[in-house]
Amino acid sequence: MLINELSKITGISVHTIRFYEKSGLIEGKRDENVKSNNYFHYNEETAEKLEFVNDAKSVGFTIKEIGQIIDAWYNNKFSKEEKVKILEQKLISLEQKMKEIQDMKKQISQFKEDVLNDRC
Repeated sequence: MLINELSKITGISVHTIRFYEKSGLIEGKRDENVKSNNYFHYNEETAEKLEFVNDAKSVGFTIKEIGQIIDAWYNNKFSKEEKVKILEQKLISLEQKMKEIQDMKKQISQFKEDVLNDRC
């Protein structure tokens, strides 16, 4: 599929998809049979990666961290032990983020109580 179709399928803008490609998170391939244009083609795995990127960004992972996870899962750049270590680190990071969100939720709930009870 071409980038416009990939954008429609994933709901991610063409501009953002190109940014992710420049960042090394995804990769398009040129069709060797077509000589009249330089269009990149993308497959279903690319759409899966983009959905993962969106999910990871929504919980606060950086592009670099997302790239490490993609490399650990999709690419053969790491040994099994290295992949497990990277994924364990990301799980720990998620646990910390969840704790921070819970702490913020408690604080906002307290603010709400203060407003309702005219304490602010």
